[in-house]
Amino acid sequence: METLIADGSIKVNGKVATLGDQVGEGDRIETPIHNYFVELKGEPTQVILMNKKIGVVCTRRDPEGRPTVFDNLPRGRWINIGRLDINTSGLLMLTNDGELAHTMMHPSNGVDREYACRIHGEVTDEMIQRLLGGVALDDGEACFTDVVAAGGEGENQWFHVALMEGRNREVRRLWESQGVQVSRLKRVRYGAVFLPSRLKVGMWEEMHPNDVRVLREDVGLPGRTPMTLLLKGMRR
Repeated sequence: METLIADGSIKVNGKVATLGDQVGEGDRIETPIHNYFVELKGEPTQVILMNKKIGVVCTRRDPEGRPTVFDNLPRGRWINIGRLDINTSGLLMLTNDGELAHTMMHPSNGVDREYACRIHGEVTDEMIQRLLGGVALDDGEACFTDVVAAGGEGENQWFHVALMEGRNREVRRLWESQGVQVSRLKRVRYGAVFLPSRLKVGMWEEMHPNDVRVLREDVGLPGRTPMTLLLKGMRR
């Protein structure tokens, strides 16, 4: 399209377009092939909160026929905001807003995730300090930004951990680097969103529009609904 504009082949409302021109509702775009009318459509941002259960995968279609998180959602173009592996339960967020999903998932934006972990094995203060300082994994260095003891005794202690990214099995691999195993893993928070206590395992609910607006603003996006540009036309 930029090449066509630079060649003078695109007109907007009868005038030759230049790079950077803006179009709005009702404008006519002329190309060598089609005439288009422009429609600006605002699709309200929707966010679903799910309490994912163990045994469910986060892909749309599973070649092994396992249940997926998309099986019982309302019709729509839903995008995972991060994923949980088949053996991890807890908070999974899905949205129809690609901009929101990308912003929340990208490590540079500093949106942290919090998990409750049951650890099989003895956890020492030295291990926790190494996990906070950074350890080498197969795909690069990783660390927890916070580790808090959350009860339990002996070889079955609970910890809440937070980290800034969502690499494959990262929480499990971090603990395994210290010679202990995660026997249970549940995500309880993603950024400013906590898993609602009322949300039973396997169930989902839609986030209130006011909360969605606050969520977008919290990650540095405009609270308004993003507009989608649709080009409608007929071949000459």
